[in-house]
Amino acid sequence: MDVVVLIGRVLFSVLFLSSALGHFTQTEAMAGYSASKGVPMAKLAVLGSGALFGLGGLSVLLGVWADLGSLVIAVVLLVTAVMMHSFWKETDAQAKQGEMIHFNKNLALVGATLMLFAFFAHVDELGLTITGPLFDL
Repeated sequence: MDVVVLIGRVLFSVLFLSSALGHFTQTEAMAGYSASKGVPMAKLAVLGSGALFGLGGLSVLLGVWADLGSLVIAVVLLVTAVMMHSFWKETDAQAKQGEMIHFNKNLALVGATLMLFAFFAHVDELGLTITGPLFDL
């Protein structure tokens, strides 16, 4: 079971670690897009969200307070869903559909990260982690 959970953590973390890398290698382009969506201090927001995705992804991957890492990812995803994928503001049907898809994808990932949080904070024997949970449910 420990190996299955580790494989799941690796696969889950790849998304957020690669996203963090993109935030740092494509900062200007992402900041321009964020600014067009009305995000204040767009460049700082891109760098900050990239750092949080990276820290959260590493936390889950390595099993270092993975419960906290899961919560960090959940918060960033929720803020991103609302600020970057506000489909309710779109007037073009195609753009609205695209933003709705991204919004719903982010909400589903928030749900997954909350389940990971509960898993890490509740299970007594996590196995193959560096630290135990920070929270206790």
